[in-house]
Amino acid sequence: MAFTLQLGESAPEFMLPATDGSSYGLSDFKEETLVLFFTCNHCPYVTGSDEHTRMIADRFASQGVRFVGINSNSKNTYSEDDFNGMVTRLEKHQFPWIYLYDESQAVAVAYGALRTPHFYVFNKERELIYTGRSIDTPRHWPDHTKTDLIDALEQHLAGNVIENPLTNPIGCNVKWDGQEKHWMPSDACDLV
Repeated sequence: MAFTLQLGESAPEFMLPATDGSSYGLSDFKEETLVLFFTCNHCPYVTGSDEHTRMIADRFASQGVRFVGINSNSKNTYSEDDFNGMVTRLEKHQFPWIYLYDESQAVAVAYGALRTPHFYVFNKERELIYTGRSIDTPRHWPDHTKTDLIDALEQHLAGNVIENPLTNPIGCNVKWDGQEKHWMPSDACDLV
């Protein structure tokens, strides 16, 4: 079995707490298209592209696309990624997605999350139809030249085959519990 969820495979089930005080599982999201993305509070690739992700989520919401963020990073590796940090971050930025906490990291393992951010797009049957990056410059989104996630959503919603359904996510490695923290400048992160 491959480490990362393969195209055509079904979304693994989960039940996770969210920053809004509720818990959510796959069945709670009724939209035709579901975008799950692994994210966190501190990664410069996440913070550098959050506004672009917001734009995509807002743009496609009326077309039955739901965005759900999942933070699987270990708070023991990066304390900034704890649940309280998630609550503060969502309150501050008012992102248009549910923000879930995968403290056990079991969901990240089930999906094979590699980076933050790492996007997974599922159709109405919750089969994986796209996985990888959103754009090619997530650390500074205005410089992007490729819009892989937008392209995939547009092609899917038009009823077409997604031309490039698999791309390499660009960002920090998921911070697994027990992983040694590499000391580096605060704006640096593990490179792809």
